[in-house]
Amino acid sequence: MKKINVVKSNQEFNDIINNSKFVKNKYFVIYYRPNDLNRYRFGISVSKHTCNAVNRNKLKRQVRNILDNCKNIYSNCKDYIIIIRKSSFMEDYHILEENLISLLSRLEKENRNEEK
Repeated sequence: MKKINVVKSNQEFNDIINNSKFVKNKYFVIYYRPNDLNRYRFGISVSKHTCNAVNRNKLKRQVRNILDNCKNIYSNCKDYIIIIRKSSFMEDYHILEENLISLLSRLEKENRNEEK
């Protein structure tokens, strides 16, 4: 994931989380909203209560890898904040990948239905 496609500031994180729609499952919560840019942006968050720093960074790397591998699923002009839940800490990479991809595709189906 390129740095240009990352939501970095705390103010943007809070604004997206407080003023946008969301979808969730057992492992992830994804907040999303349209942006004025011509590109997608992602922010990834893991609570300190989930696990130690090494494992939090590992989870974030895994999510970034999943997002890089499935670029055709999510839309181009949106900001996404992915919050990784505590239950994802002990799960296998393939289970996380399957759940995140299904959540993103569900989100895109909802967006297509809203546009019609």
